[in-house]
Amino acid sequence: MSQRTRRPAVFRFDDPAVVTAAAPVAAPQAEVAGPPEPKARAPWAAMFWIGVFGLAVLATGLAVVNLIEELASRAAWLGGAGLLLAVVAGIALLAIIAREAVGLARLGAIENLHARAVAILASDEHTAGRALVRDLLALTKRTPRLARARARLQGHLDDIIDGGDLIRLAERELMGPLDEEARRLVSAAAKRVSVVTAVSPRAAIDVFCVLLTAVGLVRKLALLYGGRPGTLGLVTLMRHAVSHLALTGGMAASDSLIQQMIGHGLAAKLSARLGEGVLNGLLTARLGLAAIEVIRPLPFAALRQPSLNDLAGSLLRLGEERPEEARAAAG
Repeated sequence: MSQRTRRPAVFRFDDPAVVTAAAPVAAPQAEVAGPPEPKARAPWAAMFWIGVFGLAVLATGLAVVNLIEELASRAAWLGGAGLLLAVVAGIALLAIIAREAVGLARLGAIENLHARAVAILASDEHTAGRALVRDLLALTKRTPRLARARARLQGHLDDIIDGGDLIRLAERELMGPLDEEARRLVSAAAKRVSVVTAVSPRAAIDVFCVLLTAVGLVRKLALLYGGRPGTLGLVTLMRHAVSHLALTGGMAASDSLIQQMIGHGLAAKLSARLGEGVLNGLLTARLGLAAIEVIRPLPFAALRQPSLNDLAGSLLRLGEERPEEARAAAG
């Protein structure tokens, strides 16, 4: 059965005999209903702690007033001395609060620079990159060792450079010398922990040494990269570093560290105390590397990120150089 075909024909659009069919109208797609938004809840916990803090401040102030009044009732000079001490304590407290606020604001600025740099590396926007480099120059203006690098980088701000390339140039010029110093600080802290924990007679001394070295290391790294944290800022940095360490799997790195130790033949050469010291040093180095990633104003894009293998070699060589002396010191 043959199919009948139509011959080509000529027609005009204004011919009344020509009927055009309207295009089918697509039915609107039904909107996908997402999960319902959670209802806003009253911040009862925040209100509770604000109330408790306010009551504590009022109670402290009332106690100080009562103390000054009681001192003044006994002797006028005692009341004056108490009032003077209260004024000095109040001024010192305001100075401490201001310092903590400035430190937290500076750490927040560093974190903001890091987030902006990540976005600029993805978008490659020139204007945003130039603004970020200016902010980075202002952050590092109090670092004398970067004076020449800042001058070179300042000369490239008016050049036609993509945002991502400008961020990489700023990283090579400004972060390179700081990264070398940061590696030296982390390596020195790891070696110090290894030696102290290898020769210390009690575990309490090991814990105190590791904690003190870790806090000092994080503070030195923060000062190196432009942060000036106070007590609250240092606690915040420690929390961020430990969180980053946990998220990147650093807390579960014991197996790989032990494999490195066995691979270098330490199990047969070193005592248990010296092996424990090397392991504590490696964990301290891992914490320092996590702190660098948290504190650094720019992400690692143009420069190689330091790894644990870069620092593990010196620690393992330290343990292999004098095993007999370490055994004698440990036991």
